[in-house]
Amino acid sequence: MKDIKARTQQVLKDRILAALKKAIEEKTIAVSEIPDFYLEVPQDPGHGDFAANIAMLMAREARMPPRKIGEFIAANLDTSGTPVEKVEVAGPGFINFYLKPTWANVVIFDILKRGQDYGRQELGGGRKVQVEFVSANPTGPMHMGNARGAALGDALSSVLKLSGYDVTKEFYINDAGNQIENFGLSLEARYLELLGQEGHIPEGGYHGEDIKDHMRNLIEEEGNRFLYMDSPSRRAYFIEYALKKNIQCMKQDLLNFGVHFDIWFSEQSLHDAGKVNEVINLLKQKGYTYEKDGALWFKASEFGAGKDEVLIRANGLPTYFASDIAYHKDKFDRGFEWVIDIWGADHHGHVARVKGALKALGYDPDRLTVILMQLVRLYRNGEIARMSKRTGRAVTLADIVEEVGKDAARFFFNMRSADTHLDFDLDLAIKQSDENPVYYVQYAHARICSILRQASEQGISLPEMDTLAPALLEKYALLLTEKNEIDLIKKLSDFPGEIRLAAENLSPYRVTNYCMELSSTFHSFYNSCRVLTDDADLTAARLLLVMAVRQVLKNAFAILGISAPERM
Repeated sequence: MKDIKARTQQVLKDRILAALKKAIEEKTIAVSEIPDFYLEVPQDPGHGDFAANIAMLMAREARMPPRKIGEFIAANLDTSGTPVEKVEVAGPGFINFYLKPTWANVVIFDILKRGQDYGRQELGGGRKVQVEFVSANPTGPMHMGNARGAALGDALSSVLKLSGYDVTKEFYINDAGNQIENFGLSLEARYLELLGQEGHIPEGGYHGEDIKDHMRNLIEEEGNRFLYMDSPSRRAYFIEYALKKNIQCMKQDLLNFGVHFDIWFSEQSLHDAGKVNEVINLLKQKGYTYEKDGALWFKASEFGAGKDEVLIRANGLPTYFASDIAYHKDKFDRGFEWVIDIWGADHHGHVARVKGALKALGYDPDRLTVILMQLVRLYRNGEIARMSKRTGRAVTLADIVEEVGKDAARFFFNMRSADTHLDFDLDLAIKQSDENPVYYVQYAHARICSILRQASEQGISLPEMDTLAPALLEKYALLLTEKNEIDLIKKLSDFPGEIRLAAENLSPYRVTNYCMELSSTFHSFYNSCRVLTDDADLTAARLLLVMAVRQVLKNAFAILGISAPERM
């Protein structure tokens, strides 16, 4: 079901096409084909409610000035039965449409009928999509990049679901390879040190306090019995013990952040199932590998990568790259039609080689989309903050949630496009003032709830959609004619389009921006238009309007994963 704005745009486009066909039949315009054109909201409200660019697109073939083409189209336009009040040809040939001020007012009733489904699109058509994000190394706590990735990935998944995709959220556990070997060696070194023995953390090992914490806890639970175990068996036990605790902690921290994954996928499971060796053998069979310096290499440069890449090291062990190829092959083999990965910007060099390997295996590399996410800088008291106030250690996802709360963290992390750096002001995030954007948007929702409570206390019954006759709805719609009412209604009508753009461009930050714009427009309305008036019909109409705003805010908040408080 198309929303009011999309329906109106389609009607106007149809009328433009009909006018153009008439002009072609009358031979006032000569073209062989009518090009695709846009009908969009002009940035300057003085240029109308919608503007079409078709005249400029046809000028070359028609051998006619675009303004002249626009004038022919405008002269043939039939606007009967539409909300159009005036049509003008302006600038280089834009066809500007000026609509009746109340043209969008019926959106209020559309919102209240559809409720949480308002904004839903059929863009995806049920296409199976996997969104893989966070996928933090399980050897330690999640950091700021993981936190931003969690907020971004979860909001993006919600946008895609609302747009008609069948979305699966997945976390890839990097529980194999060199980092796990070094993890085990680091745990063993700390264990020995804590028991008065000599221990050495390897180059590339882990020095964090969490490594000591794990071994202190193990000693409390098990004593020194591992001193008498052979080193490989001891390390294997330590790895299993610490990874289990780290992954449990990750899951809990993410749940506290409001992020739930459908699948937690183990890298080690790919090795155990022979899928890494399988994909290496496939590349060998296809002639895309060669041996050099005792290692097995993939001819990545033949597929657009800057250089060839090692699949099996000289020591006989597969690389992380080999595992990653097997993992992405497995994604498509599980039936996902589109795979979206969210990686840190430092992985930019990895994109071409993974896509190249997929192409070598016979998969369409365009079915993989990689979003590269830039860094986050935390600020406290105007200075870059690297340490947690509570622990004095590097700031983790859990620290951020504890310091500013889930809602502020998720909102702030989604305030910018993934490909831009993000400055996160910790002091601003906890301010209870209009300066704090998350407070500002949540206060709009709470303010509406307060209005509705006041109405109830005054004995004003809230209108119910199911009991309102169409004639009464039309009557209420026509009562909302103040500029701030019209502005608010038009902003409500923008929501489905913002969802569509957020899905098409993989940009959930658009929803965050929309929340701030809608809240600003609502606060302006509130300051200029009293909702509870002496006029019963006007009161009912404005109550319906603010109820619609509340619903859209709730829908947007649900995408962003933040709460909709009724009191603040």
